[in-house]
Amino acid sequence: MPEAIETQLKKGVLALCVLALLSKADSYAYEIASQLAKDIDMGEGTIYPLMRRLQSDGLVETYLVESTSGPPRKYYRLTTAGRESFAAQKSEWEAFAKAVNDILGAAA
Repeated sequence: MPEAIETQLKKGVLALCVLALLSKADSYAYEIASQLAKDIDMGEGTIYPLMRRLQSDGLVETYLVESTSGPPRKYYRLTTAGRESFAAQKSEWEAFAKAVNDILGAAA
């Protein structure tokens, strides 16, 4: 797959993936970035602007947790609006993915 297409596909689902990870457990940005880098080969630098946007959109909120190995860590958790947005986006993604898979299957 050409790199530009793959990058656009990943960027299109990045917020959904972050919301999905946070629906399982609160986390800090580096941990989220590491998980995304491992699972979908997404660059670490893209996560920080996204986390700021999700916070300004009211989908996540932050709190500090003391760390034994340095300064306190900023953790993110879903807000009520974030949980609602995740549920809606997940439903839309599943319907979209099914439609694409149906088309791809029919084309084979």
